[in-house]
Amino acid sequence: MKPKVFITKQIPEEVERYIAEHCEYSIWEEETPIPEAQLKEKIKDVDGLICPKANVTESLLSHAPNLKVISNIAVGYDSFDTELMESHGVLGTHTPYVLDETVADLIFGLILSAARRIPEMDKFVRSGQWSSMEDTSLFGKDVHGATLGIVGLGRIGEKVARRAKFGFNMNVQYYNRSRREELEEKYGLEKKSMEELMQSSDFILTMVPLSPETTKLIGEKEFSLMKQEAVFINASRGKVVDESALIEALKSNKIRGAALDVFEQEPVDAANPLLSLDNVVLTPHLGSATQQARDAMAMKAAENLVAGVTGQAPPNVVKELQHLVP
Repeated sequence: MKPKVFITKQIPEEVERYIAEHCEYSIWEEETPIPEAQLKEKIKDVDGLICPKANVTESLLSHAPNLKVISNIAVGYDSFDTELMESHGVLGTHTPYVLDETVADLIFGLILSAARRIPEMDKFVRSGQWSSMEDTSLFGKDVHGATLGIVGLGRIGEKVARRAKFGFNMNVQYYNRSRREELEEKYGLEKKSMEELMQSSDFILTMVPLSPETTKLIGEKEFSLMKQEAVFINASRGKVVDESALIEALKSNKIRGAALDVFEQEPVDAANPLLSLDNVVLTPHLGSATQQARDAMAMKAAENLVAGVTGQAPPNVVKELQHLVP
């Protein structure tokens, strides 16, 4: 008898066929997220669940006594309560690696857009304001040859470093809990203290996971250390930045600009002051938002799910729960 699984969003046909080979399954077909009450009803007898950004609570897990694995279609898993999942013996998995290059592409798009003021200049041309070829008020900032500081040199940070070094001849430095000597040698990187990195970088990219230790990691102190011409980029999690401190730094021209794919509150509130600032580029948390990347993430999530419900070791169990793998 095949294990039962529930999937809370539509997935590619190829992924659905893969799950069908191994599991009895049902899918939430609506475009809107499944209401909590209906989710609890759907999972009362399932062995596995694919649920992007699952809000894992005691109430949810108590309705799923057979649940073995929750498979997330994302790299980040801050919606997992790993201590609670451990107490229920439920594995949590995520989808690293397959989206790294895609996210790095977007990050460089953000860097270039902020440095050369591309969204602002697009509006400028469309509004009919272009009247001179020598208007110095339209000047941007060079990316090639500049210094990029990366806070958190993980998988995606490495991909950005490679683009920066070999694509734009940038000087790349990083702050990380552990030293990455192999990457220093490979890309000519320099490890810096947080203070040194803030003071000496032209572009500062934050790429740390969200945790109690990284919440508001970048705040008033860090912005005060940055160069006035610095551009700040965040493509990790919104809450690793003190957004009010960032807004103040942008408004007061303590830094040149910012480019953000993530925010403290998502979707962004219409009253958020960031929306009225010209010196910030904003995108709606779409780091992995290409069809190729999302399809690959869905397949990896399915592979994790199938392994977890068939007694195998899922390839991508989150680190806090790896000790539960049989």
